[in-house]
Amino acid sequence: MTNSRRAITFSLLIICATLSLAGTDLVLPAVPQLPEIFGTDRATAQLVLAAYVGGGGLGLLLYGRLADHFSRKALLFSSLAGFAAASLACAFSPNITALIALRFVQGVASAAAPVFGPGLIRQLFSDKAAVRAIGFLGSVESLVPALAPIFGVLLLLHFGWQSSFELLGVVTMLAAVLILVLGLPREEEPSDTLGSYGQLLTDRVFMRYALSQALTLGGLLTFVFGAPTVIVASMGGSLNDFIIMQVINISGFIIVTNLTARIAERFGAENVILTGTIMAALSALALFAYGLMGGTNTLMLPLLFTPMAIGLGLRGPIGFYRGILASGPNNARGSALIVFFIFMITTLGTVIAAPIIAAGLAALAFVACAIHLLSVALLLLLPAMPEPTRDAAGVPTL
Repeated sequence: MTNSRRAITFSLLIICATLSLAGTDLVLPAVPQLPEIFGTDRATAQLVLAAYVGGGGLGLLLYGRLADHFSRKALLFSSLAGFAAASLACAFSPNITALIALRFVQGVASAAAPVFGPGLIRQLFSDKAAVRAIGFLGSVESLVPALAPIFGVLLLLHFGWQSSFELLGVVTMLAAVLILVLGLPREEEPSDTLGSYGQLLTDRVFMRYALSQALTLGGLLTFVFGAPTVIVASMGGSLNDFIIMQVINISGFIIVTNLTARIAERFGAENVILTGTIMAALSALALFAYGLMGGTNTLMLPLLFTPMAIGLGLRGPIGFYRGILASGPNNARGSALIVFFIFMITTLGTVIAAPIIAAGLAALAFVACAIHLLSVALLLLLPAMPEPTRDAAGVPTL
């Protein structure tokens, strides 16, 4: 494969991964208006977000299974086509029930890129270049939660709530056509897969990293998903306040993520994982306390919430990597299972928060706080991997 063809294919993978994330973040600004548009309550409107994430979690397991029987090209094209069709159908939803159902379908279709992306990148590049490519992909993905809501607000203000779904549908259909025309790298020869999902689920060391990773990220996303409604309906703010909060916390996340390897080399991976997890939990506790005090100053949200993003950035890359190490030769299923846990915990957190979100910041922060404290508890109760000293090159292993 030529360098230009490789670059085009990698760019398509970035677009696919970005569209999967944008399915939530681009739509997020329209959620506070859905109760008025469809004549429903705020709790039901929040299910528009939960249905997408829940569908994505199911899609992760589904596409992993289908990959045993169909080519990646066929699966990726069909998923993109399905995502585009569901997105356009969302724009014409006659009621909130139809919108929630279509969002679930949209979520299922969004999962193919996260399932096949890492393997395709490994085929496109050498080992060293693949690490850089995955790092670049992660940087782009981390910007989506900050930038997509901004575009979502602009679309909402100028073209209406349907426009975000229409944009997703058109762009995704173009990506599907390009995948069909350009194709993907040749399929790798199938190999015997060691282990199973059941084996991982009973491995206490793997579950320590997998669940704590999922709980830390899921707690953060639960708060982010409910924040627009709380800011607008309970704190007297606007969507601009939400955007400011997102830009600041994503910036903190990116900065810390790029430093975390050096920090872990100095202080140890397990110490960094625990410190980041505790920092996120303390941020949730601070938000809960501020809500109980009746605080309504939206400028306090970035101050209190950003440590949660920094904590995730501190523990996230190392925690995920340790989960993969703990899964051993069963690392493909290990990666899928970690992402599945993230989706499910985020869905569960959003569903739990939905009926009480009208109570304001304290109620939303309480749910996030419970999730983060459970993450800390798992790290303390479940066994850790032995702390490695140095690899063959004499470099500390994370």
